[in-house]
Amino acid sequence: MSEQRMAVIGIGATGTVLAAALLGKLPDTFLIGRTPDLGETLKSKGLFVSGEITCNVPVNNYSSQIGDLRKFKPTAIFLTTKAFHLEQVLDDLSDVFVAGMKIIACQNGLGPEDLVADRFGRESALRMSLNYGASVKKAGQAAVTFFNRPNHIGGLSQQNAEFGAQLADTLSDCGLDTAFVDDIKLFVWKKMVMKCTMASICAVTGLTIKEALQYPPTREIADGCFKEVLAVARSMGYDLGENYLQQALEYLQKVGVHKDSMCNDIDNKTPTEIDFLGAKVVAYARANGIPTPFYVTMTNLVKSIESRYPDH
Repeated sequence: MSEQRMAVIGIGATGTVLAAALLGKLPDTFLIGRTPDLGETLKSKGLFVSGEITCNVPVNNYSSQIGDLRKFKPTAIFLTTKAFHLEQVLDDLSDVFVAGMKIIACQNGLGPEDLVADRFGRESALRMSLNYGASVKKAGQAAVTFFNRPNHIGGLSQQNAEFGAQLADTLSDCGLDTAFVDDIKLFVWKKMVMKCTMASICAVTGLTIKEALQYPPTREIADGCFKEVLAVARSMGYDLGENYLQQALEYLQKVGVHKDSMCNDIDNKTPTEIDFLGAKVVAYARANGIPTPFYVTMTNLVKSIESRYPDH
């Protein structure tokens, strides 16, 4: 990859970690955040990451306007905003995009990379499955609570195999261990079976992942959801195998001492990513004639809570 010009759109928890890693090796990486005020903070104090990953790096390029990427002409753009912002972000990128540019969807959920492909073509779309958990301490500061190395990245077109492999090497060189995979959707399903199931349960109950799995009533709901989403994954061509569920539960017990991020959304009365999580599972299920009563119930409960927000 001769000329690496990276941009990161979304400087929340995951975006802060990704941007800090890139800046450690590629100091011209361009950051896009929500407000001009954030830029002042970042340019004076840089990005600081603690926990499982540690770094403190200066920020040279920042804007709150995606259109400012036109002059920068990035080779690759990482999207780390919440999934519900994706449509607007893609609208704004329409004036920035040029042939050959690569856009990497890093959001949680099922299908964000398909929205990128629908807008800019499959040859432009990649997906990255981030296997670390992070939380924002304050502007420009994030703590990594766990990192189940490596992250995975892949393209929707075989034309992106070489670029994707080089990008994985670049990220690994930056200290963010990443592996290129031929079928990124397989790895997305492996992660999202867990995320889609536990997010809504935790959001509705306020329990941590570990608590929800240990409390018999919520464990019964989780078991029902797991059976449904695994059936949906199979219908989409991804049979995760007999041992997957046991391995997933063991993994969740280890990392589940914190609340799912959807709990924070509910607590803060901000939009959740339910449309890319439980609701997407329900949509796939209906398209393939698979009943998902547990998923329908949990998805509708989250939507009902959102409907009671003051500004809804």
